[in-house]
Amino acid sequence: MATWLYRIGRGAYRRRWLVSAAWLAVLVATACCLAVLGGRLDNEFTIPGSESQQALDTMAEDFPAAAGTSAQIVFTAPEGEKLTDPALAAAMERTLAGAAEAPDVAAVVPPRKAGTVTPDGRTALAQISYDVTRSELDGNALDELERTTAPAEEAGLDVAVGGQAYGNGVLTAGVLELLGVVVAVAVLALTFGSLLAAGMPLLTAFTGVATGLFGLLAVSSGLTVSSTAVSLALMLGLAVGIDYALFIVSRHRAQLATGMDPRESAGRAAGTAGSAVVFAGTTVVIALAGLCVVRIPFLTVMGLSAAATVLIAVLVAVTLLPALFGFAGARLAPRPGSRAARRAAATDETHHESVERDTGQAGERGVTGGTGGTPEGAPHTFGERWARGVTRRPLLAILAVAAVLLTAALPAADLRLALPDNGSAAHGTPQREAYDRIEETFGPGFNGPLLVLADTGETGAAGQQAAAAVAKELKGLPGTERVSAPQYDPESGRAVIQVVAGSGPQDEATQYLVDDIRERAGAMEEDTGTEVSVTGTTAVGIDVSDRLSASLLPFAAVVVGLCLILLLLVFRSLVVPLKATVGFLLSVAASFGAVVAVFQWGWLADALGVAATGPVVSFLPIVLMAVLFGLAMDYEVFLVSSMREDWIRTGRARPSVVTGARHASRVVTAAALIMFFVFASFVSMEDAIVKPIAFSLAFGVLVDAFAVRMTLVPAVLALVGRGAWWLPPWLDRMLPDLDIEGARLSPPHDRKLTEPGSGDEGAAVSPDSAGTSAGSPAGGK
Repeated sequence: MATWLYRIGRGAYRRRWLVSAAWLAVLVATACCLAVLGGRLDNEFTIPGSESQQALDTMAEDFPAAAGTSAQIVFTAPEGEKLTDPALAAAMERTLAGAAEAPDVAAVVPPRKAGTVTPDGRTALAQISYDVTRSELDGNALDELERTTAPAEEAGLDVAVGGQAYGNGVLTAGVLELLGVVVAVAVLALTFGSLLAAGMPLLTAFTGVATGLFGLLAVSSGLTVSSTAVSLALMLGLAVGIDYALFIVSRHRAQLATGMDPRESAGRAAGTAGSAVVFAGTTVVIALAGLCVVRIPFLTVMGLSAAATVLIAVLVAVTLLPALFGFAGARLAPRPGSRAARRAAATDETHHESVERDTGQAGERGVTGGTGGTPEGAPHTFGERWARGVTRRPLLAILAVAAVLLTAALPAADLRLALPDNGSAAHGTPQREAYDRIEETFGPGFNGPLLVLADTGETGAAGQQAAAAVAKELKGLPGTERVSAPQYDPESGRAVIQVVAGSGPQDEATQYLVDDIRERAGAMEEDTGTEVSVTGTTAVGIDVSDRLSASLLPFAAVVVGLCLILLLLVFRSLVVPLKATVGFLLSVAASFGAVVAVFQWGWLADALGVAATGPVVSFLPIVLMAVLFGLAMDYEVFLVSSMREDWIRTGRARPSVVTGARHASRVVTAAALIMFFVFASFVSMEDAIVKPIAFSLAFGVLVDAFAVRMTLVPAVLALVGRGAWWLPPWLDRMLPDLDIEGARLSPPHDRKLTEPGSGDEGAAVSPDSAGTSAGSPAGGK
């Protein structure tokens, strides 16, 4: 792979105008497709094949108003007045008459008919039924509905409009979301000490994100794409796009500082750092595409759209970035005497010493084989000092990290999952105001009533009697607050019965009621001859959460197995994959614990702007595992491959850990900080789905990068020593050599800075002449 990417990098450098024009054409093409096709986001949660979805599809045939989405209007009279007062009653009637004429409205149920008027006569609840789903509503349907409240408000009534038609909030991005990009610019500028170098990762990241989002929005005209899928693709596209370019630019500048020809350096950066980028990106793509196994359409689209954005980021990094190197030429090289130049010189000196030691020339220069110290004149980096401290007492470091992460994971034992409702919407929004008022005056169950489909199999009066018998049995179930009279269709023999629970849509008691009805469905059929199914938005949400909960452990097993296999192939070691897997599981567990503490228990909820505490978004655990797995593998590959590269050259176990940390920690730290701030900036969004996902990813990246990869990894490798790189010979022969470090590329030391184009000839790659196996150090020492 390194050889192939090396040739791509050199080719892109030489044909920079063609490559840049090709990416510009792709970007313009996706933008034109979006302009022509348009886009429509769909935030409906469906689960084909479930009882609730099948019943909802059946209801759409006979009861389109019941199967569609719905809204609610809450009227509240001033203190000392009642809604039955002539002026107020007339104003309320005019409002309801106007609501009946609003777009897509199928039926309006007045408060008197629904029986939803409080005993004091001050508050009433009207039901608005649509004959389409929420995603199919006319673009201005809800705005028109809100305008119909003018007569009631002018008469002095306090009116709130909400309901399921509103979803849990409107996804809006603001200035704060740009904070992550601003911080990324600052981190890149500090890392490189050059605005030109700092601008390249941003340019390529924006190109990849724009291409991915334009394409995603364009296909949303024909596929079900949610606003959450767009947000996840945007977050990941920015984060990995900047990080992947950061790794390649860092390698390129380090090579330029040693005097390497810019074109040769571009090829080598693509072949070495680019190989790690391709591998890391592939793990992210595979993990996100693995969301398809859950068999929930909206989650499948979410995973595939995010995976496509990451794939584009990888392609941009290994093609467009080398082309940009061609435009910059030698100007990307660090200034002579700068810290970046001294670090690069130290790295080059270390490599020279290793080569001389391996070829027996060390004695000619007095190289005696140190213990991983910093070459004279090189700056001591924080990463090196940290690695020395960790490897000095590795067991203590391992125990400390494990104790901290396990403590952070303790709240995860109380994890509860559910889909968000309007109770999670931001304070001050119409749907949240209506939700709170309904809960206070009528009870929590009225915010998410259940719908029971009764298929009597009879027509006429016999079927109506059977439906009435079902409604009577439902009234006797514990946890039931109210059961409406059956809405019966004499032609089909089916009836819809509304059941209001005494608990809220996200409460466990509501799920118990749904389970109770389903468990008693067989007995009801025996008693009344009626087939009973539970559906409605609340029941669909419960089924989605149940499917996701059941899929969590199998998905975790797939991710863990994939982690073991991929790292076994890359590092040709048994210890490294096991250590990386355990570290990943610790990071995930700690992230789950932090999410529960903030979004379920309410710790720091006000500081983070959490609108309401309650169950965690049901698909957050699976999305977090998929994304964090790929990102954790990023840091594992970039950090450990540097350590393994030094081990292969020198055969010194513990010094290789320190040397590898010195070479890679600065870039890994910068990449982790960029990714953290990009994710953290999305925590400011009011969306009840995006906020916890962004928080969990930001926390997970921070923990995984600094606690696991920068601390636990060097501690374990130092503790195990040479055994960390051991692989049974028979397994070593069976596994393919992926050559992530670019060991097959010919030594670069004879390819110094020459006249432009001088590196074109003789640039062919050849197998490494050292004759080392991927799993053992040079010379076997």
